[in-house]
Amino acid sequence: MAEPVLKDLTVVVLAAGGGTRMRSKTPKVLHEIGGRSLVGHVLAAVAETSPRSVVAVVGHQRELVAPHVSALLPDCLLAVQEEQKGTGHAVRVAVEAAGTTSGTVLVAYGDTPLLTGQSLRDFVAEHEAAQRAVSLLSGDVAEPAGYGRVVRDADGEVLAIVEHKDATAEQLEITEINSGIMAFEAGFLLDALPRLGNDNAKGEYYLTDLVGLAREAGLMVGAHVLEDVVQTEGANDRAQLAALGRLLNERVVDRWMREGVTVVDPATTWIDVHVDLGRDVTILPGTQLLGATTIGEDAVVGPDTTLKDCEVGAGARVVRTHAELAVVGDDAQVGPFSYLRPGTRLGAGGKIGGFVETKNAVIGDGAKVPHLSYVGDAEIGEGTNIGAGTIVANYDGVAKHRTVVGRHARTGSNNTFVAPVVIGDGASTGGGTVVRGEVPPGALAVSAGPMRVIEGWAQERRAGTAQADAAEAAGRGTAGGPEVTDDSSQASAPELG
Repeated sequence: MAEPVLKDLTVVVLAAGGGTRMRSKTPKVLHEIGGRSLVGHVLAAVAETSPRSVVAVVGHQRELVAPHVSALLPDCLLAVQEEQKGTGHAVRVAVEAAGTTSGTVLVAYGDTPLLTGQSLRDFVAEHEAAQRAVSLLSGDVAEPAGYGRVVRDADGEVLAIVEHKDATAEQLEITEINSGIMAFEAGFLLDALPRLGNDNAKGEYYLTDLVGLAREAGLMVGAHVLEDVVQTEGANDRAQLAALGRLLNERVVDRWMREGVTVVDPATTWIDVHVDLGRDVTILPGTQLLGATTIGEDAVVGPDTTLKDCEVGAGARVVRTHAELAVVGDDAQVGPFSYLRPGTRLGAGGKIGGFVETKNAVIGDGAKVPHLSYVGDAEIGEGTNIGAGTIVANYDGVAKHRTVVGRHARTGSNNTFVAPVVIGDGASTGGGTVVRGEVPPGALAVSAGPMRVIEGWAQERRAGTAQADAAEAAGRGTAGGPEVTDDSSQASAPELG
C-alpha cells in the first residue's frame, strides 16, 4: 500500500479515564511494559504518522498524566476533560483545543501499547483514499464475545456497530469486531459531534454513534481490517497488563533474534523497547536488559543478569551481575555476583570479579578488582590490580571522599583505603594494610607490625577444650598432629598464631 499523505492529520489520544480496575494510585496509562508507559507506546506510534498536531485528552489524575505526556512529546497539545462524559465528549474537547477545521482526525486510545505506527499509517491511507466520512479499525477474531460487532451490507460497506448486549442471534455470529480506533473527515466530525446524544444507561456521548449519523447523511463509512488485531487490545487490569507485557517482550526478543542476536532462552529473557544490541551478541537465560541499555557486538550477557541503562562494549562478558547506569568497556569481564552501581566505568580489558560492589568508580583499561571488594568514589589506574577483600572507606559519616590509585599499582589483600588517599603509579601495599595517607609512586605501604607467635596459648587459655586437647596431642606427636622429630633438616610444620 502506498504511503499516505498525512500533511493535515490531527491525532487525538484519549488518556482521561480513571482505570479503576487497575486498583492503583498510578493512572492506568502510566503503568509500564517494556520500559515505556502505556501512553508512551501509543505516542511513539502516533509520532510515526507525522501528524500536523497531536492532542492528548487528560482528566483523571491529570497532574500526573499531563507532565508525563509533555515530557515524551513536547509539542503535544493537552486538552482537559473535566468530567468524563464519554468518548464523543472527549474528542469534542480535543478538536476544540486543536482548532482543527480540515483534514483527517485520527482517534486512538492511551492504553493500547502494541499499536504500531505502520498500522496507523495504513489505516489513515485507506480512509483518505476511499474518501470516507468515518473509518473504523477492526479485526477478525475467533472469539468475539463482549466486543461490538461491525455490521456490513452485501457490498461490504459498514452499516453499523452493534454492541454485544444489543446484538441479534445472527449478529452474534459476526467475528469482525470494532477496536474503537477511528478516523474521521474533519468537516463531518465538527458538524456531527454537537449532535451526539447521551440517551443511554451511562448518560455518556459515544463516538461510535457517529457511524449512524454518517449513514443517515448518506456518507461513506468503512472499516480497515487489521490482521494483527492484538495491537488494538488495551490493558484494563494488572492481569491484562502482564499479558500484554509478555506479548510485547516476545515480539521484541523475536525481532532481535532475526537481526543477528542469539537469545538462548527467549522465555526467560526480557528486553525493553529502547535497548540496542549489536550483531552476534549472546544473551543467556534469566537476563533482563532494561531502559536504554546498549550491548556491543560479540558481547555475552548472562545468565541471571540485570542491566538497566548500561553500556556494554564489544566482546565483553557480564555474568550474574546487577548493574545500573554503568559502563563496561570492550573485552572487559564482570562477575559472577557483581553489583555495579551508578557511575561505574570499567575500562577496556578490565575486570570486576566475584562479589565486588562498585559505585561512582572509574576503573582503567586492564585494571582488575577480582574478588570480594567494595570500590566507591574511586579512580583505579590502568593495569592496576586490587587485592582481594579490599574496602574503599569513602564515607566519614558526613561526606563522601575520593580515593585515587595510580597506574600499574599492586595492592595487597584485605586492605582498607581510608579516603581521601592517593596511591601513586607503580606503588604497592602489604596484606592487611590500612592506608590513611599518600603512598608515593613505587613505594610499599604497610601498617601491620611483625607477626608474633605465643607458644602454648591454647593449652593455657583454653584448657579443657577440644582445641587445647588437639594442641596437646600434636605436641606429644600422637595421632592427629604432626610428627615431632629431632631431624633438624626436616622443615617444621607452619604454625598459626
